[in-house]
Amino acid sequence: MDTSVREQETRQAILEYLKQNGSATVDELAEQVKLNSVTVRHHLDVLRREELISDPVVRHRSTPGRPQYAYALTAKASAHFPKNYCDLAAKLLEEIKASTPPATVNVLFEGVANRLAATAPKPVDDEALPERLERAVTFLNAHGYDASWEQTGGTYLLHTCNCPYEALATDNPELCAMDIALAQNLLGGSVQRVSRVLDGASTCSYCLVAPGEAPAGGQEPELSRTQSS
Repeated sequence: MDTSVREQETRQAILEYLKQNGSATVDELAEQVKLNSVTVRHHLDVLRREELISDPVVRHRSTPGRPQYAYALTAKASAHFPKNYCDLAAKLLEEIKASTPPATVNVLFEGVANRLAATAPKPVDDEALPERLERAVTFLNAHGYDASWEQTGGTYLLHTCNCPYEALATDNPELCAMDIALAQNLLGGSVQRVSRVLDGASTCSYCLVAPGEAPAGGQEPELSRTQSS
């Protein structure tokens, strides 16, 4: 087995033991993972640098002896354990759509897009579109989209290789339309979808038009009828 893989498995085992037991000393962890204390301390140092384990605290002993130091997980370590967010989100979306008129569902998704975009830096009125695209790409990448942009002649294209909601988007096209609203909020211009991963394309791509110009076809995309991932 590759050394790096074995080290990752050891660190995951340490995290799982701490998850189950709350805290542990080096000796307890060494016994659990079948390694010497020096090696365990090395793994703990790595996990502390990654902010997955907190600094050790003194554990009070019931008998005389040298103080024992115990380690525990940080809140950040939660991401290293299985989550069922996708299934929960799917059930919530099913319930919302079953109990809410379609027009209201569209308004809800558009509101989500507005809230997400509100956490990004606002475009400046006289800012060039390439600068806005750079800002949008940085924001989208921070949210898992794997985004990039390019200029072809007078056309600007925004590409996203990864859809954070891909597992949900097939049954919930409103999520795709939400991304168009998000792009429009980020860029302050009109957006048209030109390709979509769910349709078999390698990227979800959007054609952007500078503010004040009309998109091809002369119509602004609407959340209720335009879909994009």
